[in-house]
Amino acid sequence: MIVDEIFTRLPAKAIGCLKCVCKYFCKELSTHFFEMMHSCLIGNSLHKKYLSLSNMSIVVDDIIGGNLDVVTNKQITFPGNVDPRFLRILASLNGLLLVSYEPSCCELILWNPTTRCHKLLSVSGSCQWYVRKCDAGGMYFDETNDLRVLHIKYFF
Repeated sequence: MIVDEIFTRLPAKAIGCLKCVCKYFCKELSTHFFEMMHSCLIGNSLHKKYLSLSNMSIVVDDIIGGNLDVVTNKQITFPGNVDPRFLRILASLNGLLLVSYEPSCCELILWNPTTRCHKLLSVSGSCQWYVRKCDAGGMYFDETNDLRVLHIKYFF
């Protein structure tokens, strides 16, 4: 009852902290069912965010009453302090972003802007790199509720 009624109303950062409290919380708060309940309740609340990539920064604005509130915006940095002009958002799912970093080799990166954690998905072989005009990317949950990243490659 605590997980379903109380924890679903907490912000994502608090949920991340609660996962570290005990194994039971980590298990319950990591289920796809909880994530969907949490995103539905938070999605209907007044605490919506709008993430935009500007020339030299990543800006997070609050959405209040359906309107963008630029007065309360804050800037965040991508891991490694990369230049946001080279980032391309390919897909998003439950707050996670699949991005491509394009200055040198078009790396695929899974990024959580809330926790500012990331995982490099591309390996050093050129066949794994994302090609902007040819490839497609997406994310989904499989039948065991594991997150899967889909990279559809076009070969000439």
